[in-house]
Formats: sequence, structure tokens, C-alpha cells
Amino acid sequence: MSDQTTSGPVLAADGTPLKRSLSRALRRQKMRALLLIAPLLLFVLITFIAPIADMLFRSVENQIVQETLPKTVEALADWDPNSGQAPDEPVFAALAADLKIAVQEKTHTRLGSRLNYELTGASSLFRKSGRAVNRMDLETDAPFKEKFADIDKNWVEPDIWRTIQTYSPRYTSGYFLNAIDMQKGPDGAEARPENQQIYIMLFKRTLFMSLVITGSCILLGYPVAWILANLPMRTANLLMILVLLPFWTSLLVRTSAWKVMLQQQGVINDVLVWLGLVADDARLVMINNQFGTIVAMTHILLPFMILPMYSVMQTIPPSYLRAAKSLGATNWTAFWRVYFPQSVPGIGAGSILVFILSIGYYITPEIVGGTTGTFISNRIAYHISSSLNWGLGAALGAILLAVVLLLYYAYDKIVGIDNVKLGG
Repeated sequence: MSDQTTSGPVLAADGTPLKRSLSRALRRQKMRALLLIAPLLLFVLITFIAPIADMLFRSVENQIVQETLPKTVEALADWDPNSGQAPDEPVFAALAADLKIAVQEKTHTRLGSRLNYELTGASSLFRKSGRAVNRMDLETDAPFKEKFADIDKNWVEPDIWRTIQTYSPRYTSGYFLNAIDMQKGPDGAEARPENQQIYIMLFKRTLFMSLVITGSCILLGYPVAWILANLPMRTANLLMILVLLPFWTSLLVRTSAWKVMLQQQGVINDVLVWLGLVADDARLVMINNQFGTIVAMTHILLPFMILPMYSVMQTIPPSYLRAAKSLGATNWTAFWRVYFPQSVPGIGAGSILVFILSIGYYITPEIVGGTTGTFISNRIAYHISSSLNWGLGAALGAILLAVVLLLYYAYDKIVGIDNVKLGG
């Protein structure tokens, strides 16, 4: 009897097997923890994951052409875009039938706006044709090719048909090609005309200026963080208020202040002229260019560099420097060989923070950057809010996201993200 009791399963106080009871308790703990973080997960899903997923979908979505002109797309499948001639009569008859329905549903203007991104004039062509198609009798009006030629001569040119055929699939790589200064042609991807190539240049400028801004924040922020970390706590806390002061001022106000200070009749130029360093008729051009953007954004992002470096430097014991000096090291050697390596994690944390913030900035470059100091984010904002070319804006945003993730991966491989600290 005792042998059977010993060999049987261990029971809990309620008589159930202990293993099952522990598993049930563990599941309850996990459910409790999940319920606690569920609001945060839901918030992240709605405000972060879902918008990114929607952006990625919009960058390839192209259903409007096929949904608005289904018969035309089907009839156009056998047309040779390299023939140099417009399609035959059946395609025009299909276009008349599709446009008749599209005008009733008021989708022909949306289609024209979509194709206008690829071929200038397509929007007005569809708007004009929509009004004319309403007066057509699809049973008796023929030939339709002549009717459309009377509406607008562009209908008997191959360009508009080539564009419709190229962008007839439900999903397209056209937005991404446009985002890297290319376009879809009859024979595949091809380079855009040289006078239309702007996005690669903007990406390069954005990366270059973001790196310059990050470097200038390191050079200006490191001495400030070092002073704050080595002053008495009471004094350091008082000076920290000056570092945090910009956070209490509107970003728009700070940027506008730099526009006033940097302009040719601004405060800085007036002081330089008063000191005799610059002639009155040769005032420096410091606004509406890259210099103005770098200066203004360095000032705005500097606290984001100082705070991580300060929090790390606070954890470095002063006794390390004293020990190095007692062993014969000079002030410079003690700093470079002992103090600086321990502050590198703070530099890494501040650099990531400043670089990621600067690469996506658009308010400050828009105000002080002019034509040569704007970022790719300014172009994304333009397509989202002004031109309403959401597909191209989404493609540019997706490429920018990919570039940031790639740089983050390279940083992790070279420096190691585990070496980045915010203090402690």
C-alpha cells in the first residue's frame, strides 16, 4: 500500500495532480500579465503597427485602374504598346462603356488623378471625356474611336493607352520606381529624365545632413554633459534647467527665432557688421540653405544628446581618473584612456536618438531650409498633404524606414546595441 502511494502522482491540497495545478497557476499568471499590458499593446497596434502596415500597402496598391476600366483593361491586353498607334475600335467601345459607368459612380476623376501622377494631362483628359461620354449613345454612336478623337486628340495617341496598360495590374512597383528616380515603361523599369531626378539626391542629402547634425550635437553636447556630471549636484541641477528649457518652448517658435537671427538683415549679420568682420554689402547667407537647417536642428536636438551622455557620465566614479593620474598618466591620457571609453555608451545612445529624430524632421527644414536644405521628409509631407499622391509618399516613407532599419542593423553589428546605455 505504501509503495503504491509513493509511486503515484504528487497531489495538491485540493486533490488534483501537483503538475496540473502548477500549470493552471502559471496560465493564470500569464493571463493576468497579458491583461495588464493589453491596453498598451492595443495602443501600439492602432497607432504604430497599423499605420505602418497601411503605408506599406498603399505603396504597392493600384486597384483603381482595373476597377474603373475593367472592360478596357481586358480589351487592351492584346495591344502592342510599341506599335506607335492607338488601339483598335473594340478598345474604344470598351472605354466608352466603362466611362459611362464611372461617370455615374463619379470615379473617373479619381482615375484621372491617379494616372496624372504618371502622365501629365491625364486628369483633365478624363474629366473632359467624362462630360462628353454622358451624351454618347452606346447603342448607336459609332465608331467610338472617332468620337474620342473629337473629344481630345490625346485619345488617338499611344501615350495614354501605354500608361493605362502599364498601370492596369492591381499591384504595382511604379511608386517605388518613382521614389528612386525611375519609372515603368513598356519594356520594364527605366530611368526618368534627368531633370526629373530628385529623390535619390534628397535621400543622400537627408543622410548627410543627419550625420552632420549628429556629429555637431556630439561636439557641442559632450563638454556640457561632462561639466554637468562633474559639478556638485545642486549646481548641476540648476544648470540642467537651461538644458531642459528648450523643451518648454514651442518648436515652431524656436525655428522661427533662428529664421530671424540668421537672415541677412538678422541679429547675427548685424553683429558681424558692427564688429567689422563682414562688410554691410557682403552679408552672409545663412538661411534657406543647408547651413541654416544644420544650425537650427542642432540647437533643437542638442538636449537629446546631452541627457543620455550626462546620465552615463554620472555613473563613472571620479576615483578612476585620480587612480590613473596617481599612476603617472597626464590629464589627457587619463581622460582618453580611462574616462572617454566609459562614456561611449552614452554617446551611442544620444547618437541613435538624434540621428533617428533628425532623419525624419520636416518642420525645421521646411522653414529654414529653402530649396537646398530640405529633407526627404518634406517631400513625403508634400505628397501626403498637397499633391495627394499617397502611393508615392508611402513608397518614400517605406524606403526611409528601410534605410533607418538597415543603418540600425549596421550599427548593431559594428558597435553593438548592447553597449548603448542611458545610465545605470
